[in-house]
Amino acid sequence: EVSVSERNLLGRGLFAKASVTYGQYARGYSLSFVEPYLLDYRVALGLDLYQREQLSNSYISYGTKTLGFSPRLGFSLREDLALQLRYSVYQQEISLPNYLANCNNIIGSSAFNPSPAFANSQTPPIDLTSTGGLGCYSDGEASLPVRKELAGGKTLTSALGYSLTYNTLDNNKNPTDGLLVDFRQDFAGVGGDVSYLKTVADGKYYAPLVSDIVGIVRLQGGILTKINDDLRMLDHFQMGPNLVRGFAPNGIGPRDINPFDTQDALGGTKYWGASLELQMPFWFLPKEVGLKGSVYADAGGLWDYKGPTSWAATGEVNVPGCIKPTQATATTAANAGTCLGLQYDDGNVVRSSVGVGIIWASPFGPLRFDYAVPLTKGQFDRVQQFKFGGGTSF
Repeated sequence: EVSVSERNLLGRGLFAKASVTYGQYARGYSLSFVEPYLLDYRVALGLDLYQREQLSNSYISYGTKTLGFSPRLGFSLREDLALQLRYSVYQQEISLPNYLANCNNIIGSSAFNPSPAFANSQTPPIDLTSTGGLGCYSDGEASLPVRKELAGGKTLTSALGYSLTYNTLDNNKNPTDGLLVDFRQDFAGVGGDVSYLKTVADGKYYAPLVSDIVGIVRLQGGILTKINDDLRMLDHFQMGPNLVRGFAPNGIGPRDINPFDTQDALGGTKYWGASLELQMPFWFLPKEVGLKGSVYADAGGLWDYKGPTSWAATGEVNVPGCIKPTQATATTAANAGTCLGLQYDDGNVVRSSVGVGIIWASPFGPLRFDYAVPLTKGQFDRVQQFKFGGGTSF
């Protein structure tokens, strides 16, 4: 990532930032502008323009491309209470890697249905005998919600939202005492192709203990509510180390567990998380180095998938559960009991972990290294014990 920022643009106290990101799986750019005193009032106007592209990787079988714009207004209601109003509009589309696209795009904009009647109706007919009657399922197929989203083309989301932030921290960059609570709601359906209400709350409490040791308690939770249109898989909460450290991105929650599938994370409409952490400096190092260590315990859950589970165009219906092909579909006895529908695990399992971390206030911004070991997990969750991250909000 390469970025340029200016906190006194044109000598008028304006904030501006431009950044470009290019990686193996993530690419994009963003432009941000903030006028902290709109019309000489204590009202901040922010404008954000961004384009992000996430390619398929070991965590997700599909890629997403997002182009969006978001204006926002910030108000200081009290010294410790702030309100932000925002509008977001973005266009999103899904793509598949070649090894899946060649299979899933056999019938154009629809998904592949591994039934002899459907295969014979195509021009030319699709030969199922070479794959034991399972067609694309023999070498992997994207999950039903992904294929359905792909068939629908580009999707436009238009949403109004607000945030209430209560902040009594003694230092925003390196807090040791105080409370930070953020409550957010976003309503999608002001035009666009989707509608929902998303509610999120996140609270952190910092307390100084003994000998420069700081205790941190964090509680978070969220609910996604259907309004009119059906929820997309992409609208759901996706969780991993942002909820419970020790798990991979998109590693927690409902997952497509079809044995011939790519096992995509489906997300959930409800989540909760709790964390207890102790941070302390390394006494044998000068404070100017900016290094400190941490020990923590996390717990949380993500559940209640409410996205697409059936598709009349391909005959995939009545899920969750197991849709078994008929004997005419399965040309071998071994395949006669194979599940070909969207079967997923949606239990409200408590995930938990313990770990240690190193926090560095580096010249490039705050950086953090974590090593966590899961204690409890779902049957199909994905583990990632080491995590590196950093960055600041703008």
